[in-house]
Amino acid sequence: MKFSIEKSAFASGLQQVLSIVEQRPIMPILNNVLLESGDGDIKITTTNLDISINCKVKASIEIGGKITLPAKKLAAIVRSLPGGTVSLELDGTKIYISSGRSNFQIMGLAASDFPGTTEPAMAKSMKLQQSDMAKMLKSVSFAQSSDDNRYILNSVYFCFEPGKLTFAATDGRRLSLASQAIDDSMDGENGVIVPSKTIREVERSLGRGSDVSFSFDERQIVFLISVGKEDKDGLTGDIRIVSKVVEGNYPNFRQIVPKVAENRVKIDRQLMLECVQRVAIVANDQKNLVKFRFENNALEVSAESQEYGSAHEKIAIVYEGTPVEIAFNYIFICDPLKVLTQDEVFFEFKDELSAGVFKTLENFLYVVMPLRMG
Repeated sequence: MKFSIEKSAFASGLQQVLSIVEQRPIMPILNNVLLESGDGDIKITTTNLDISINCKVKASIEIGGKITLPAKKLAAIVRSLPGGTVSLELDGTKIYISSGRSNFQIMGLAASDFPGTTEPAMAKSMKLQQSDMAKMLKSVSFAQSSDDNRYILNSVYFCFEPGKLTFAATDGRRLSLASQAIDDSMDGENGVIVPSKTIREVERSLGRGSDVSFSFDERQIVFLISVGKEDKDGLTGDIRIVSKVVEGNYPNFRQIVPKVAENRVKIDRQLMLECVQRVAIVANDQKNLVKFRFENNALEVSAESQEYGSAHEKIAIVYEGTPVEIAFNYIFICDPLKVLTQDEVFFEFKDELSAGVFKTLENFLYVVMPLRMG
């Protein structure tokens, strides 16, 4: 194996796959990145057995071959090189790296020991625009559980219905839903639970090309993220992410959504976000409790704690109903307001014991459970 490659492109390709390499993998080979020569490119692959990522980088191939090398050491070496062209030549399981006056000799492991991945056998498939996928994932991924023990909720649920795709995420105290009409049709309702680590890798990889396709079965999901012809980092072909899916049944999220809203107000998203963030400065650090009082065409946001004091601020809204005061974890209020891009959002509520609901005109819905006051 012998090839030359642009330093910046090589560094970008390695960075694309590096994040899933674990600190203490169960097998030494999982510390390594697999390099395989292709027709005018090098395919770069890493895996942790749950997720596998590969991408291709343009290269000048003199002698074909493949080898695995310590991923993080190789990336550090490539980043440290002065720039320009990097030459690599394989001798057994040793590879010689040179660029300018810099020369390295790195020990690798045989490519035959590297775990392989396979495509789902009877896969269902879907294609979306990368911009749509990115927007939908951003609208829900913040609501995933961060508790590894609640593995079912440490994920995003892809729910397929005839003519409709919905992404759902919940941690048991809030629920975020983003939907989109689709041309692809499936018989009945289908769903797949995608782990949070996979969601992070997909989000990180989007934005390079026009579309993203994914296929899945009951055990795996495969994402193919297209790369533009003139990719700024020199990547070619598709970024391919293969992941195990979460086994089990996702909660029936439709039961969580309130059927009837007695009150609905329109609020300036950015104004509300800034108001809540200011008032929350004095909130109790453990409870994060902030009160929302709807009364006389105004929303009053307030917080108090023995440690810091109190704060309150009013926002003008159209509301002439009965006064209602509800308490929420302010973080759960700010999270959706941060990721949405619409200038206006709608907030629906009933009383101090019922869930609050954020909606937009673009198929977004967010349910947040209240906190008890006093």
